[in-house]
Amino acid sequence: MKKRQDYLSWDEYFMGVALLSARRSKDPSTQVGACIVNPKNKIVGAGYNGLPIGCHDDDFPWGKEGKFLDTKYPFVCHAELNAILNNIGMDLGGCKIYTALFPCNECTKAIIQAGITEVVYLSDKYDGNDIVKASKRMLQTAGVTYRQVKSSIDGLHLSFRPEDV
Repeated sequence: MKKRQDYLSWDEYFMGVALLSARRSKDPSTQVGACIVNPKNKIVGAGYNGLPIGCHDDDFPWGKEGKFLDTKYPFVCHAELNAILNNIGMDLGGCKIYTALFPCNECTKAIIQAGITEVVYLSDKYDGNDIVKASKRMLQTAGVTYRQVKSSIDGLHLSFRPEDV
């Protein structure tokens, strides 16, 4: 018997972890997840966009428009920053970060400062706006590579039914 041929690539696996992490987000409009992987392909951090620990999800706004303090923007911690802050306590130098959405300029600063050397993203839907332009400029200047994930599959189905295991 030969081994299975339809298994996930490392990129598909780690992006899948990022996408699964995104499912924890309470944000009604944008769910982003991130997964940090060391050079030995071990997961060392994961996160999603949400409020900081101790800030109850029902006590803060989730809207995108209105007065600044009436929106989610001053309160939500992005997935990439959460993954960095939630890491297992190791030096992140030389690691990769997988993220569902190309990182904003603020997360890019944290990525660079943490020593992460590669960003692998799924969507670059804000390409061309000033925030992404700033992110790409900083990544290029700091020598951090970035690339869009390539996958041979469109999606996955997960089952939580014991009989499917």
